[in-house]
Formats: sequence, C-alpha cells, structure tokens
Amino acid sequence: MIMNNALNALAAVPPARILLIKLRHHGDMLLTTPVINALHQAWPQAEIDVLLYEETRDMLAAHPFIHRIYGIDRKWRKLGTRQHLRKEWQLLKTLRDQKYSLVINLADQWRSAIVTRFTGAPSRIGFDFNKRRGWFWQYCHTQLASVSGHQTLHTVEQNLSIVAPLNIAPVRDVTMSYQPDDWQSVQRKLQSNGVEGSYIVVQPTSRWFFKCWDESKMAETITALQKDGHTLVLTSGPDKYEKAMIEKIRALCPSERVYSLAGELTLRQLAALIDHAKLFIGVDSVPMHMAAALKTPCVALFGPSKLVFWSPWDVVGEVIWAGNYGELPDPDKIDTNTKERFLDAIPVDVVVAAARKQLL
Repeated sequence: MIMNNALNALAAVPPARILLIKLRHHGDMLLTTPVINALHQAWPQAEIDVLLYEETRDMLAAHPFIHRIYGIDRKWRKLGTRQHLRKEWQLLKTLRDQKYSLVINLADQWRSAIVTRFTGAPSRIGFDFNKRRGWFWQYCHTQLASVSGHQTLHTVEQNLSIVAPLNIAPVRDVTMSYQPDDWQSVQRKLQSNGVEGSYIVVQPTSRWFFKCWDESKMAETITALQKDGHTLVLTSGPDKYEKAMIEKIRALCPSERVYSLAGELTLRQLAALIDHAKLFIGVDSVPMHMAAALKTPCVALFGPSKLVFWSPWDVVGEVIWAGNYGELPDPDKIDTNTKERFLDAIPVDVVVAAARKQLL
C-alpha cells in the first residue's frame, strides 16, 4: 500500500472538492452511492463530483449529495480521431481546473488512472488491483487501497473498502434518487393506461436474456396474482427484443389489470414507479437493484451471476436463487449470447408463494 502525507493533510483540512470516478454499467453506478454517502457524511461541506459514462448519468443525476456529473460519451469514437481526442482533452482540462483535494478512483481501467493523475489532486486513491501491479498504476495514485477479501465481499462492500485509508465511517445504504416531476410523469402514464390504486411492478427482462425466466412461467405467476385481485404493471428497457418479450408474456395472461409501460420510462421514472409499488418482481437487472435501494418489497429471481457480488443489497423481501433448483454454470464462463434460460429451474409456485408472503 502506497502512503503519502496528503491523507494526513485531509485530516487537518477537510477536502473542499472531491471527484469519484467509476466507468461501468448502470447497476455498478447505483452501487457506488454508499461511497458518495460516506464521503458526504464525513465532509458535508465538500462538493462531490462524479465522472462516469454518459449513458449511466440518470442513475445518479438526482442524488442529493452530488454537486456535478461529468460524462465520457462513448459516441465520441464516431466523431473521428481528431474530434474524439479533442473531446477527451477538453474533459481532462476541465477536471484539472476544478483543483480537487481528493480523487477516488473506483475503476480498474488505465483511462481512469490517467484521469486520476491528470487532475493533479494531492490525494488520489485507487485500488491495488492484482492486474494493475506496476509502476504506472502506482504513479497515478498516491494511495492504493487493499483488495484482499474482495472475492468474498458484495460489490457494495468492495466499493466501500476504498475509503478505509481515509479513516471515515462507511455508510452502507444504497441510494436511488428521482425528482417529484419524475413521479408526476409516471402518474400521468398510469392514469392514461387506466391504472388505479395500488399495483405490482414486474420486470421480466434483462439486457442479457440468459438472466431471464421462461415467459410462460412469468405469465403463470402474473395470472395467479391477477386472480388474487392485484393490478400488475410490466416494465422493460427500450430494446425491441425486451418489448417483444413483454408482449409475449401479456398475450399469455388474461387482459384484466395487466398493463405495460415497457420501454416508456426513463430510469428515474422507473425508480418512481417502483418506489410507489406495493411489490416488485424481477430478474437480475438494474431495476432489481433499484427496488432494493428504494426498500420496495421485492421478489428477485437470481442466477447465474455471482450471488456474493450481485445479489440485491439489503433487500426487503426474498431472493430466489436458481442454483437451489438446478445446476448453474460458472458465471465467468457463460456465453452471453446463449439462448439458454438458466432461471427456468425455478418453479412457479415458489415465486407465487414468495410474492403472496410479501403482500400479506
């Protein structure tokens, strides 16, 4: 672990400006919020900025403790080499001009290390990743936090371990935020679809179809809850294959009190919808993590991702793991284009019983 005197200086003079870097997918961004919350709790006057991939901005855009978000747009590559480099250089200069006191690099890319070093911040913390052992990674950071034990820790706990060198108290809450107008937009959509009163949100899709449950089994589950008198709202991403999956499920259900907002909601609107639901049923996907963060009662169908790393954090409800009903492949060896549905081993009656238990 590399040490420097800058961290001692932070103890004497609280940081005025902090940058957190994470360049990953939507769910990963949501699970960085405990680090943001911990930094705010330790230094409530500090301005906390975040650098992320532009397409994930909505996950953090309404977070109350974030001062500013900077985005790397992966569409820059389509502008040609000169324009792409110009955009990158402009971003680097902008970040350097902020004169950060502290940079937290949660990412493992060389790009994130270069940005970290270029900020010129006196304190720059990254992880001591095994694959990044070498002089350049060390040169880009003033302190490297240990990753020992990460293989047995949830992603939230892995992220939080980066604040250990700062000697600040960890905050274990994941925060999914949205604005009042997000909920107002959702209410208008619900009303226009004829949805009245309480409802259950069902998210059957993931961008990886091997994480999905059989459409007929999901339809059986929806039909059982429908017969119990519940109203169900189905959601999905905007991808045409996800929307087609929703339509296939709907076609297998009676039409009464089953509605679709598939592909119609922004991430923050989806958060508002989930937050006001009496139950969330879904597969391993971003909305599952959102439901857990929002403390909406949840039935999560999980597998074959790494349960230790990616199960819904501090969930109110039940995680039904496919590995308890059938053999699952090594998560690191899955062909993401496979047509196999590894969740299909989960029985319908188990899911229906779990849902009814949460609805009591």
